[in-house]
Amino acid sequence: MASLPALQRFFASLLFPQRVRTNQADGPLRILAFVTMFIDHAGKMFFPKLIVLRIIGRLAFPVFAYSLAMGIIYTRDDVKYLSRVVLLALISQPLSALGLAHENARMYSVPLFPNPFLSIYTFYINSWDYPCVLMTLSLALAILVALRHKNFILAIGLYMLCEHFSTSYDYGINGIRLVLLFYFFAEHPPLMALAAGGFLVWWSSHGQSYTFFGHTFSMEIYALPSLLLCTIPMKRTFRLPRLVTYGFYPAHLALLALLVKL
Repeated sequence: MASLPALQRFFASLLFPQRVRTNQADGPLRILAFVTMFIDHAGKMFFPKLIVLRIIGRLAFPVFAYSLAMGIIYTRDDVKYLSRVVLLALISQPLSALGLAHENARMYSVPLFPNPFLSIYTFYINSWDYPCVLMTLSLALAILVALRHKNFILAIGLYMLCEHFSTSYDYGINGIRLVLLFYFFAEHPPLMALAAGGFLVWWSSHGQSYTFFGHTFSMEIYALPSLLLCTIPMKRTFRLPRLVTYGFYPAHLALLALLVKL
């Protein structure tokens, strides 16, 4: 039977992981996420009949979720880290509406002239009818920041709010749960593979689109290979410049929005 100190160390490693024993190769993982995300979004906007492009895109979100969870462990200032992600979400939101066809009539309800400021404000506010995925990641990160500051009441409260409003943001509460699982098992690769893999299978089992071994799954089932890449222990090779790390998401949305309007 495990001793009490051993159990205490184990639970501490779950709540407050100090190092990453899974994949530390952040640079290659982010490149994979960027490429597969762009393929997914380009497929949605320009090649909707090529479902294989959307399937490839399923690899992106788990990698972003994993990178976010690892980032909170690596960062020297988790509050600044959260602030950067929130700011990126605020900047990216209108670009997401334009680049991914999430526009609505209310966004254009006020003419640009003679009311440019009111028009821009109305456009921006109503673009939040369909929040971009960075909102999901920001919410997950806020929970982790509260947890790392040992503010357990705030962490639980934020989680309950996210669960209550699960249908109001991209990937819903399951997207947040995946981030949390990656964080909790950062020091335990086998447990991460089992927990995140099992959760992803359960998540995708609620869909009806694809059949494997007599069971139907949603498209999220195709995200399973990305979990393998995340959980295999690998050393850090290189890091992408911060400009690329934070700039690619809004830049690719701006490019898609431009191409859509051409």
